[in-house]
Amino acid sequence: MLLWLTDWLMQFHDGFRVFQFLTLRAILGTLTALAMALMVGPVVIRHLTLSRVGQHVRDDGPQSHVDKTGTPTMGGVLILVAIAVATLLWSDLGNRFVWIVLVTTLGFGLIGGVDDWFKLAYGNARGLSARTKFAAQTVVALVAASILYFTAQNPAETELIVPFFKEVAIPLGLWFIPFAFIVIVGSSNAVNLTDGLDGLAILPTVMVAGALGVIVYVVGHAEFAGYLHIPFIPGAGELVVFASAIMGAGLGFLWFNTYPAQVFMGDVGALALGAALGLLAIVGRHELVLVIMGGVFVVETLSVMAQVASYKLTGRRLFRMAPLHHHFELMGWPEPRVIVRFWIITVVLVLIGLATLKLR
Repeated sequence: MLLWLTDWLMQFHDGFRVFQFLTLRAILGTLTALAMALMVGPVVIRHLTLSRVGQHVRDDGPQSHVDKTGTPTMGGVLILVAIAVATLLWSDLGNRFVWIVLVTTLGFGLIGGVDDWFKLAYGNARGLSARTKFAAQTVVALVAASILYFTAQNPAETELIVPFFKEVAIPLGLWFIPFAFIVIVGSSNAVNLTDGLDGLAILPTVMVAGALGVIVYVVGHAEFAGYLHIPFIPGAGELVVFASAIMGAGLGFLWFNTYPAQVFMGDVGALALGAALGLLAIVGRHELVLVIMGGVFVVETLSVMAQVASYKLTGRRLFRMAPLHHHFELMGWPEPRVIVRFWIITVVLVLIGLATLKLR
């Protein structure tokens, strides 16, 4: 929106040309989202508290979580508003990727919001049935994947790029649609499963979003893409503003979500942010690198799958409780220790993921 305004203002003063630079708009997107989250946060928390939009804690979880009952949830609304405003202000709104990613992210946020509302309305921690939630996610993800496929302007947009190999690019054809669907829904639910401790999910999301912002920027830059032997996707670089908005909104939310949390993001935030990460990886053609950088999310998800499979097949549990962060809590680790150690692991994994850009 402001890009159009500065385009018009350039006829009066050439200094407004600086706003054409993606790097500046990415920085401004981060600062805008951060400022909005910090300013609006107290108002949202107060409103949620007065509306009695409090967390319902599962009775089979760690006893230390009982004290969190009643903590305002659905704080993810704050994140999504900050992301949307910053993206709309500083992105090129004529870019198709911006609209596909933003609308899909908000769509997943809507699904999560309905789920959160059901939890509050019926006074339990389960929310929507798994079948209903998955069906809604399927519709939104398939629509997004289909639009990305049918609007693709060159073959590179639907090829699977394998890390560490310069020349390996597997044409997916129509298989791109189910593949993208798996990435979007899988990433969405992985972040949601990780969101179980104060600040545990949001900072890894910020770090992964920042790394994916670097990736979409170089993928959308012909010279950088050529130098790094990665596909050049015209227009993909514009999503660095969206990725930066996630960083700013996430850091602003962490201000209130850090231990002990004043507010939880709820499914409205977790499902949306996970989908956003998946979409950034898809547009940047680095889905497999997302698996590396989001290793904490992946392991948390696998721990749940392994726990369920083991219990159904053998009647025994592999972990004291799943997702994995609860297992460490029940082993006696204080909550802040679990959180910070998962953060440290994410830093390492993000650096490894970024290294794949050069190690080919």
